[in-house]
Amino acid sequence: MKLLLVEDEPKLASFIQKGFQNEGYELDVAFDGQMGLSLFRQNSYDLIVLDVNLPHINGFALCGLIRADNAHVPVLMLTALDSLEDKTLGFEAGADDYLVKPFKFQELLLRARALTKRNADASAVKRTLRMADLELNLESKTVTRRGQRIDLTAREYALLEYLLLNRGKIISRVDITERVWELDFDTSTNVIDVYISHLRRKLDKGHEPKLIHTVVGMGYVMREG
Repeated sequence: MKLLLVEDEPKLASFIQKGFQNEGYELDVAFDGQMGLSLFRQNSYDLIVLDVNLPHINGFALCGLIRADNAHVPVLMLTALDSLEDKTLGFEAGADDYLVKPFKFQELLLRARALTKRNADASAVKRTLRMADLELNLESKTVTRRGQRIDLTAREYALLEYLLLNRGKIISRVDITERVWELDFDTSTNVIDVYISHLRRKLDKGHEPKLIHTVVGMGYVMREG
């Protein structure tokens, strides 16, 4: 895990940095808002910890700039400003959590772990499409069923991804042709049926439940049984 701490009090920044490093985290420190923004735009972080009263760019404004570039990275506000109005400003700027100074490092650590785990879990969900024991990884472009890898052609993969993204919905041959082949539909071709047959052979043969179903006169749907 790599963290960015934006804190203008050197002693506190050093204390926090040592605490996270002792827990196995890598942590960069910025002592003002402009430096924090620069580091954020140059690196990839799993968590941003922000003070509010910062030189050049305050924490609320910095959080807003971070959110404009990245909607997902967790942001934890760490500040002595403890009024409801201040907390409201923090959350409205895009913060995910708000910890008031003074604090115990253990609480900061627990909150950091919760935020990074939540973000990692959400990212994993976004990277993987699942149905029953079938998994499609959107990054590696790999497909497995019951943990066994299934080799697909590029077109078969694209067709399966489209069906999984629309699981439970009846998808017509016209939709598939336009979205997967990006061609105007030719009523004289049976290319869709051929590729659906290929997918069934690779995905459903020998497995239960069957996942690819034909809806007569309408198209295809992916569902469990």
